[in-house]
Parts: sequence; C-alpha cells; structure tokens
Amino acid sequence: MDSNPLYRGRFAPSPSGYLHFGSLVSALGSYLDAKSRGGLWFVRMEDLDTARNVPGAESGILRALEGFGLVWDGPVLRQSARLAHYESALATLLEQGLAYPCGCSRRDLLTHDPAAPAGPRYPGHCRQGLPPGKIIRSFRYKTNDIEHYFNDRLYGIFRQRVDQVVGDFVVRRADGPFAYQLAVVVDDAAQGITDVVRGADLLDSTPRQIALQQALGFATPQYLHLPLVRNAQGEKLSKQTRAPAVTPDATTLRRALRFLGQPELPQGAGHDLHEIMKYALQHYDYRLIKKDL
Repeated sequence: MDSNPLYRGRFAPSPSGYLHFGSLVSALGSYLDAKSRGGLWFVRMEDLDTARNVPGAESGILRALEGFGLVWDGPVLRQSARLAHYESALATLLEQGLAYPCGCSRRDLLTHDPAAPAGPRYPGHCRQGLPPGKIIRSFRYKTNDIEHYFNDRLYGIFRQRVDQVVGDFVVRRADGPFAYQLAVVVDDAAQGITDVVRGADLLDSTPRQIALQQALGFATPQYLHLPLVRNAQGEKLSKQTRAPAVTPDATTLRRALRFLGQPELPQGAGHDLHEIMKYALQHYDYRLIKKDL
C-alpha cells in the first residue's frame, strides 16, 4: 500500500462512556478510509464537557481501539488542553464582527421554533447588543444569507441556509465551555485534517462548520457521513441510549464490517483480528456503504 501522508483523517470520541458498537463503526469507517489510501489517522478526545466525562472512559476507548487493530498516528489530542486556541478563534470572530455576546436563555427561545432540528432557531434578539437587564449567557456566530453546501462522498450534495434553519448559533456556551461547532473546526484545521468520516447525525452540523471555516480562513475537508447504527427502538445507538461497551473480538469486528457493507475475510480463514483487518484494508470500498434511508 503506497503511503499518502496528504490524506489526514481522524476519529473524535467523547469520553462520556466506553466504546460501543455505533462508535466502533465510525472509528472503523474512518480508519479504513484513511489507511486504505495510505493516509494518516488521528484520535482526538472531545472532552470539553468535563461534567459528562466518565472516569476511565478515555483509557477504555483507547484500549478497545488498539484491541481491534485501529492504531492511530501521533499523540492523542485532547480538547481540554486546547482552550487557548478556542479563545483565540473566538477573539478573531469578535474582532471581525462575526460573533457577539447573547443574553438569551434556552427558555427565552422555546416559544419561537421549538421543533427545529438543531434546537430552537435563534431570532436575533441580541444581534444589536444586549437588551437592558440582560447578562452575557453565550457568544453566537452571526450568520448571513449565504447558502452553504458540500458534496458528501456518500449522500451527495447537501445544502443549507444556516440563518434560516438554525439562526445565529452558539460558539461558547453560557456555562463556559466552547461549543462543539467551534472546537471541531479549530482542531481539524490544527491537525490538517483533509477527510472527515463520521456519523450521518452530523450532516446537519456541517454547514455551520463550513461557515466557521470560511470565517476563520481554514480549508474545508472532504466529508463522508456514515449510516447510523440504531437499536431495536430505532434510536441512534449511543451512550445516551445506554449502548453497551464492545469487547475486541472477531465476531464484533466482522459485524462492523458487515454494517459498512465491506467484504469480509471468509469465515474458514480464521478469527485473527489482524488478518481480518488486513483483508478489510485490501478490499475497502466506501461505495459499498449503504446510506440511511
């Protein structure tokens, strides 16, 4: 396999729980996409929300990845160690007039558009300054009327007017932590990520991230969003739906490959995880992945 260091991918779990089957699928998909093309693959811990972090979860995730043969390049990046970089990005947005302080609480917004997919659409109450009596609860990115779009490698063209769907969105939350949308953009740029492979639940977030990339002068990666693993109730398999942790074994790895539509090492050829992964890398084809209907 030829080396292609120009491809830089990543897997970015949250240590709010252990590696479950849904996150394994995301990790495996991003790993295969990177390594089958001779690229680099990084692991980033999205641990900004310290109240949700579970003791031991980070080390458990890393051990599970190693157990499945998903070995990353370079040191693990932790968002909790990068607050100064997010502060700098926010300062840039504020200086450019592309972000502003907001005094609205979630309760203030619920009457406007509670059914919006990304939460209540922000109506712009604080765009011209904090109303009398309001204190700063968050900082918001000031959207415009540009339609942001990208060509997802699986789902095709995805378009969104962020101002109409979400409105001015939060880049730093009321309780202090930086929002996912800003942190992920800053980190992808810092690591030189060229290709983002992740779950399809983040399709709707991507236009917000592209807006921030453009505002901050960052390149926009290629995107490949993977179908979601769901439980018996049709819910996305996640820590919130109490998805059980996975243990590295051949059966689980084969199941994840099957979910991604990838060819499997013939059953009679053995149960060695290394051999299964080697076969998967040699035969990987993202076009075999079936998108969510």
